[in-house]
Amino acid sequence: MRISVIVPLYNKSAHILRCLESIARQTFTDFEVIVVNDGSTDDSGNLAASFQDPRFRLVTQSNAGPGAARNRGASEAHAGMLAFLDADDEWLPEYLASNIAALEAAGDSVAAVACAYLESGVDFQSMWRSRGLVDGPLTAARIMNPLLLVYAVAYMSPWNTIVRTAAFRRLGGFYDRTRAVYAEDAWLWVQVLLNYSVLIRLSPPLVKFHREASELSANLRGARPVEPFLLYPDAIRQNCPSEAASLLDAFLAIRAFKTACMLGYWGQWREANRLRAQFGNARNWKLPYYWPALVSSSPLALVLGNAWRAFGRKIPLGDLERFRAAVNRRS
Repeated sequence: MRISVIVPLYNKSAHILRCLESIARQTFTDFEVIVVNDGSTDDSGNLAASFQDPRFRLVTQSNAGPGAARNRGASEAHAGMLAFLDADDEWLPEYLASNIAALEAAGDSVAAVACAYLESGVDFQSMWRSRGLVDGPLTAARIMNPLLLVYAVAYMSPWNTIVRTAAFRRLGGFYDRTRAVYAEDAWLWVQVLLNYSVLIRLSPPLVKFHREASELSANLRGARPVEPFLLYPDAIRQNCPSEAASLLDAFLAIRAFKTACMLGYWGQWREANRLRAQFGNARNWKLPYYWPALVSSSPLALVLGNAWRAFGRKIPLGDLERFRAAVNRRS
């Protein structure tokens, strides 16, 4: 077989059959599917077990989180490429055929391919292009602006990225030290981008991403978890080539500043200050989010956050949220 598909499954009984059917409908057929039931307490496991296709098999483990579930599936994979599809999302029929052909044509130096997707039926290609992403191989050596690395990591998700098994195993896979449900995949993608070439494909869209069904899709009533790569940066640095060390430091600083803004918004300004101080310094003043992070790291953040939640919460803050709002207005 040419590729192993891993589906992490946790309490997605309303969506799992749609996910599996989208895999079975692929025009490319030389694959195995490993569904990892990550301790579901609903009927998800039974539904997956009932799926009638000999290429599909189910393994079960105690709940450990999506990163651990994907890593468990990858540990049992037999193919030279790995694809991942979350149980609440779906692929269009050409997903595997198109991306496998593109990855193989790119050559062995390219370790992964990330393709375009639809979110609630909307193609985000124009937004990603405005962020500086272009079609073709992307390497750390070509990333002169660290913000481009931030955007490339954000573009890559388990459901739109195929990675060579050797690269995946060499880098240790997804974050699985704790049951992280946020940025456990970015832990891997930033390391892939620092060590290999990644083929970026901004068209055609080949995935249907269902944000409304994802675990963090609802409006949070508090701060989201801090990203694993900010909790354990030394583990990321160990896998970073020396020539990309400064790029990684700038990436971590930008993401730390942005997360500090989020923490300050929710009143956790002391935590924001510790994070900002750990990854940033006065020399970083030109990096994105530096100045907002300074404000978010002071008691003033509590006042501003309360005021924004009371009067301005319907105004989108980030470019991704602004893009979604613009699409909604047009529709």
